[in-house]
Amino acid sequence: MPELNGILTDLGGGHWKGLIITIFTISAAISRPFSGKLSDTIGRKKVMYIGLLLCILVNLMYPFSHSVFLFLIVRFIHGFTVGFTPTGATAMITDILPIEKRGVGMGIWGTFISLGIGVGQFLGTPIAAKFGVDSLFYVSLSLNLISILLLQFSVETLTETKVMQINHLSISRKEVFEPSVLPSAFVMFLTSSCSGCVFVLVPDISMYLKIENKGWFFLFYVFTTIIVRLFTGKLSDKIGRQRTLFIGVLLLFISMCLLVNVNSTTSFTIAAIVFGLATGVNSPALFAWTADLSHPQRKGIGAGTMFIALEIGIMFGSFVTLFVYSNTLKTASNSFYLGMITSLFALVYLTFRIEKENKLNK
Repeated sequence: MPELNGILTDLGGGHWKGLIITIFTISAAISRPFSGKLSDTIGRKKVMYIGLLLCILVNLMYPFSHSVFLFLIVRFIHGFTVGFTPTGATAMITDILPIEKRGVGMGIWGTFISLGIGVGQFLGTPIAAKFGVDSLFYVSLSLNLISILLLQFSVETLTETKVMQINHLSISRKEVFEPSVLPSAFVMFLTSSCSGCVFVLVPDISMYLKIENKGWFFLFYVFTTIIVRLFTGKLSDKIGRQRTLFIGVLLLFISMCLLVNVNSTTSFTIAAIVFGLATGVNSPALFAWTADLSHPQRKGIGAGTMFIALEIGIMFGSFVTLFVYSNTLKTASNSFYLGMITSLFALVYLTFRIEKENKLNK
């Protein structure tokens, strides 16, 4: 991901950088209702296989995308892969975890998501510098092949699976969203809009600050996230999902304030650390809250709803950068005012939820 802005710029589409994330998340969001329904019918593993095989296909297509139009088309197709594999995996993990350990279990799950994203981001620049940009896609393809091999060792957790049929691709309105998880989905949308800005802008901010590795921010973000989850994995199991999220969203608001004022490598690194703290607290609590709220027979759709909210939030955050960011450090920093606003909304919403919960418990 850190190299995609440069690839698009070299193709002559530097002013379309916000679309790299936007169109990716649009297709991911479109695929969620289908992956959620299929996960609850044909099985968790098969849905994960679909996503991994699609990812292999797009990694073969990237090196031959020699125009802005083709590159963005491949990005759109790539989004479908993310729409399938994590949905099936999250539903599988929800099946396995006992309710009293969901916070811890989702913390471990989220840690590996962050670890994968962070390591990939940090290694992107040195791999591209040493072996060329196309090598990034072939390394990614190799990792997908390893994932398929590892998936062989997992056990299908859906007790009653059905053979894939065409009518399984027919989606009704009730199969798009799981209403019971809308509270966690709303907080996910508000917080992930901050991530949308981060994913688009921090590689370029690294360049403006003369930081050689465009994955610098992600290294500190992921390292902090992992450390936090090691010590706070049980937090939401002890004090509740909403109270834990209030702490995490407050940290997220602070990280957005820091990014608005970033002007040096030091301030950039501190912002990355605080953003990592926020993610480390928020992610497992949101996953666990969604699992708590999901209908027992609609866990796949519940997970899909949560991921739709994630994608819409990232899409919203990345899309706004198209109107604010004009390839300067100042406009990049100003884009994070959006994150300040959405995280503040999330804090207000959680405050009302916590107050309501307190009244019910009296």
